[in-house]
Formats: sequence, C-alpha cells, structure tokens
Amino acid sequence: MKYQIKGEPMPVVICQLAENEKVTCESGAMSWMSPNMQMETSGGGLGKMFGRMVSGESAFQNHYVAKQGEGMIAFASKFPGAIRAFEITPSTPIICQKKSFLACSEGVELNVHMQKKLGAGLFGGEGFVMQRISGNGIAFVEIDGSTVEYNLQAGQKLVIDTGYLAVMDATVNLEIQQVKGIKNALFGGEGLFNTVVTGPGRVILQTMPIIGFAGMIASLIKPQS
Repeated sequence: MKYQIKGEPMPVVICQLAENEKVTCESGAMSWMSPNMQMETSGGGLGKMFGRMVSGESAFQNHYVAKQGEGMIAFASKFPGAIRAFEITPSTPIICQKKSFLACSEGVELNVHMQKKLGAGLFGGEGFVMQRISGNGIAFVEIDGSTVEYNLQAGQKLVIDTGYLAVMDATVNLEIQQVKGIKNALFGGEGLFNTVVTGPGRVILQTMPIIGFAGMIASLIKPQS
C-alpha cells in the first residue's frame, strides 16, 4: 500500500491500493474513494467488539478492498492536528490514547490496553483504557495539534501534564506522580497528578489535547440569560 498525508492542520491520508489489497478503518472514517473499492463491515467476534468499544472506538470496523484494478481511498482527521503513519511489526507494537486509531493495512490489529496500575487509569488523564496496535503492517493514528517526539533511554523519565501523551512504544512504562505541595496542587493550575513515562522507547506528545481545547471553548461560552 502506498499513501500520502496531506493538508495539516486538517490532514487526510490518501491510500493507493493494489488490486485485492485491503485496508481497515473505524466505522464512518472513510472520506472519499474510487468507485471500485468494495466495503464489508464486520465485528470480528464479541471479544474484539467489546475491546474496541472500551477503548473508545466503534464495535464494528469497515474493510475496503480494491476490486478489478488499483483503488484509492482517503481518511480525514476529525480535529485539527496530525496523522502519523506507524510501521507495526510483531516486536514493535504501540500504545495510543483512546479514539486515536484511524485506519490500517491488512495484518494490523487494534486491541484494548489496560493500565497495570489502578492509579494510572484513574488519574493519568490518558485513562484506565488505552489502545494497543499490534501485528504487521501500517497503522494511521490521529494526534491532536502538532507532535513532539522523544526517544527515552532505559530508565530515562519524562513528566507529562494530563492529556499530552499521544503515543508510546509498548516498552515504555507509565505511572502517576502526585504534585508535591498542597499549594502547588490546589493553586498551581496544573492539577493534582502528572503522568510519568519511563524508557526505553519512543514517546510522542501532542500540543493541543482535544479535552483541554473543549474545556477552553466551554469556558468562553456565556450562558443565555
């Protein structure tokens, strides 16, 4: 599969498929396509359907196959930001924030990823449930705002404010750290907890988490009198 990512800050990934090649996306993700793309909707079993729902995606996925020649299909982002393509192999799965999966080539699997420590789930901002993308192929992931990437060495740590963690390698460990000092926690404006990630592995941050953006817009909307 060949692809191009165009149009930031409202990007779209345009995929060129060979005959009989397949691409999978979440329900409703397709933006436009050539007329020879054939769609089939499936859930893949109750276990996988439930896992996708828990991780913030729809229970069903759409599979598109190019029939009678090469095909084209496009998937657009739902929020200003970036679309990143990841080469997934059995030894290099990735962990993503909820609802970030956009589409993938055949051979890639989307599953639920549960935080091992309860505190990480309750207070980490990324939620108790994240998405695990594994298998073998290409995965396209939506990221809010721009991206900043760090490659952490073994034992190297990074402290992240709530919601800014977008993607990390499965080798990276995630924990929660309470903000020190009562005044800092109550009046510092940064919340009570920070997310702490520890290498080795790649960490990709996003500069405009949609939750924070929505909160800012809500604060500017005055109630009707």
